[in-house]
Amino acid sequence: MATRYACAIAICMTLWGQTVMGFARQPGAPTPRSAPPLNIGSGDLITVTMFDTPDLSGQFRVDAQGDIVVPLLGRVHVAGETADEAATTIEKLYVKTDILKPIASYATVFISEYATQGITVNGEVKSPGVYPALGVRMLNNVISEAGGELPTAASSVVITRRGDPEHPITVKYNPLALKPSVPQVQIFPGDTIMVPTAGIVYVLGDVKRPGGYVLDGRNSLTVEEAMALCQGSGDAAKLDHTQLVRTLKDGSRVAITVPVNRIFKGKAADVVLRDGDILYVPTSNGKLAAEKAVTAAISIGSEVVIYKTAYQ
Repeated sequence: MATRYACAIAICMTLWGQTVMGFARQPGAPTPRSAPPLNIGSGDLITVTMFDTPDLSGQFRVDAQGDIVVPLLGRVHVAGETADEAATTIEKLYVKTDILKPIASYATVFISEYATQGITVNGEVKSPGVYPALGVRMLNNVISEAGGELPTAASSVVITRRGDPEHPITVKYNPLALKPSVPQVQIFPGDTIMVPTAGIVYVLGDVKRPGGYVLDGRNSLTVEEAMALCQGSGDAAKLDHTQLVRTLKDGSRVAITVPVNRIFKGKAADVVLRDGDILYVPTSNGKLAAEKAVTAAISIGSEVVIYKTAYQ
């Protein structure tokens, strides 16, 4: 009787396990892609560990020919192989030369340093370039090493794996926001990190906090919201003659008069701003305001302060 109960329990457990696995394989949940294995290159430092044979283990630098010098074997070519493939090559050579028996020839290979396969960081960072991929590198560490993001950076980054360039990965990244977003993403040698540029609206002229305001992180930004972000206008501001300078598709600029005071009172429709728009609040008459607005649009440069975290 006990045997029958045991068999019944075993069958039930088997069926339950198959059911769970079936649920786990349902197409609803995507399987995250892991980075492809990296190939060994010249200059890399690899660690070879032979099972139960410490005298044959050690760290070896790959020379310009792609070889390492292994105890009792001499030169072994490993460039172009993955760590697992190099381990298999070493195992077979020890057996082929009768140094080890097949049962005792078991190797593991770990790439301790990648000398030539750095991590490329481009886009809105202070110091774009190629950075060494030594040890375990995380997204935030690599961007920090590149000097951190510029205020003009978008709140997401694009990671392109060297072995899978056709499937770039976009992740949220904004460490300076009111609610920081810093994903724990490992970056591998040969990867490229691109930090895109966010859309910016400029508010200039007689306002309390002139500058550029990053659109990234909001669906839209209106004139009234932009005026709130710049903490309002000065005492001598001519809100009736506020100019909106917009760049058209052909590259030309137009200045549109926006009655900001009427918008504040609900007597005029609010205006949605676009990337690159310049809102200029003058202290003079309408004609001169338009001229100053266009001049301001042309002369915008690095001296304009960019604000990113005020509303994110």
